[in-house]
Amino acid sequence: MIQAGFRPAYLHLPSGELAARAERAVAALADCRACPRDCRVNRLEDKWAACKTGRYAVVNSAFPHLGEEDCLRGWSGSGTIFFSHCNLRCVFCQNYDISQTVRPGAVQRGSPPQDIAATMLELQQESCHNINFVTPEHVVPQVIEAVAIAAEQGLHLPIVYNTSAYDAMESLELMDGIVDIYMPDFKYWSPERSGTYLKAADYPEAARTAVKEMHRQVGDLVIDANGLAQRGVLLRHLVMPGQLDETRAILEWIAAEVSPNTYVNLMDQYRPAAKVSAQRFAEINRRLSSDEFAEAERIARDVGLTRLDERSAPAQLRVLLRDV
Repeated sequence: MIQAGFRPAYLHLPSGELAARAERAVAALADCRACPRDCRVNRLEDKWAACKTGRYAVVNSAFPHLGEEDCLRGWSGSGTIFFSHCNLRCVFCQNYDISQTVRPGAVQRGSPPQDIAATMLELQQESCHNINFVTPEHVVPQVIEAVAIAAEQGLHLPIVYNTSAYDAMESLELMDGIVDIYMPDFKYWSPERSGTYLKAADYPEAARTAVKEMHRQVGDLVIDANGLAQRGVLLRHLVMPGQLDETRAILEWIAAEVSPNTYVNLMDQYRPAAKVSAQRFAEINRRLSSDEFAEAERIARDVGLTRLDERSAPAQLRVLLRDV
């Protein structure tokens, strides 16, 4: 349910703008610079490089997600569409099976924009509160193409852009006026650790540029009277074991350079996964301690960030309470 009177950003665009932007974005796939990798391959011919994705995006799954932040999941779920493949190579990725191990075309074939649009409308029919694109950095043209079709067919939910923050300015400029809620996960501050753990030493610079542009477009997070996010930036940061200096640098920058009113979800769910073991990346081969997470929260408060995400009752329980 969306509060009465709310219209998502893309429905405010001039007539024909979505379709024109989709056409321009797709044409750019001929010399792909959709993300900071700047591979410049012709994806219109189904060629691919870092992201292993050709002409069509690969949808791994789509469902009403009840595990997102309260302001996204509400009581009916966030309409989440998970894309396969990724432009990062995080050694600890918890979605490693769909982000890095899927061979192009071997298990899942690409989804034409009409199929993705139909999925969006199905999620809306299931009463989801938003459409949540997960790992869209490498498929921005395909996302715009699908949104243009879905909007013509009655889509009226806010769009959530759920990203690692390894985004190209060219893509974010195309998304301006389409995305309602940007949800970047700012992972690392230092180029050294970014190179080691994400295989992208330029990640911090790209993330800082991207987050500032996202905030310029949509501002601080706005939550309506029903407790649902309508527009703005919701920033995530996965706190890593033994690396609170990264957390401090990121949070200080957010408060000083983005906005002290930024809505921040400090995440404590890190666990060793993917390529992390006692033999490889042993320094992060453990769970985060409760003391470390408490220190991360203290750092956030000390630097002036006050809008920290807090989870309430599970969504299923809140549905029952809502109906009492």
